[in-house]
Amino acid sequence: MKKFLSVIIVGIVVSIPAGVTLVRADLHTQTVAYRQGGEELRGYLAYDRAIGGARPAVLVVYEWWGLNDYVKRRANQLAELGYIAFAADIYGNGFVTKDQQEAGRLAGRFRGDRRLLRDRAAAGLQVLKEQPLADKKRIAAIGYCFGGTTVLELARSGAEVSGIVSFHGGLDTPSAADAKNIKARVLVLHGADDPLVAPAQVSAFQEEMRKANVDWQMVSYGGAVHSFTNPDAGSDPSRGAAYNEKADRRSWEHMKVFFAELFK
Repeated sequence: MKKFLSVIIVGIVVSIPAGVTLVRADLHTQTVAYRQGGEELRGYLAYDRAIGGARPAVLVVYEWWGLNDYVKRRANQLAELGYIAFAADIYGNGFVTKDQQEAGRLAGRFRGDRRLLRDRAAAGLQVLKEQPLADKKRIAAIGYCFGGTTVLELARSGAEVSGIVSFHGGLDTPSAADAKNIKARVLVLHGADDPLVAPAQVSAFQEEMRKANVDWQMVSYGGAVHSFTNPDAGSDPSRGAAYNEKADRRSWEHMKVFFAELFK
């Protein structure tokens, strides 16, 4: 009697005979140049060539460091799960920095101009929607830290996306009333001990979601601080930002369950 393994591929359960080797992802990656507001942007596209036809699409927005290897790795992981992923460029020219002061200055420009931040995110979303392999009816956006703030602002702009996921992102906004525009389901994955997102900010966000009748969820991970998904954040939580393996793994699984519900 043959044994079977149950494998979930983008929310679809497929039975495969035990002993059969699954085909590894054949990743295609490329830089995509586009423009917004007269500035050249350079995003990162990833998808699995071993999968045929259109598939759900995910916009990815980076931490304040820019379009570095970390966010590209996240895009690749999404592609391996069967999605087409596009890591948008917010700063321009695919900029990357390791200098905290420079990162703060660049992110501060957009945090201080939420309309520009929304426009940059919308430009990336448009690039993703234009990809022939993207199922335009099944699109989500995820973001890390600064990127979490970005995708939440994208949602508040009324963007046509199915879901939003923020990983250790800032939750504040100068335009809380715009939550009435949100059409997406929202999942916030938060470090319970994050000193950069104060309890008052968390409470204000939750009240914003309630008042706007948004379909939202928030998961807080005990012992996790800011940047808990990124190994490059180090291992010292007392600094306010540190990697937390459990929170990283659990948050990724929470995202996958959320996507399975969105894209079923």
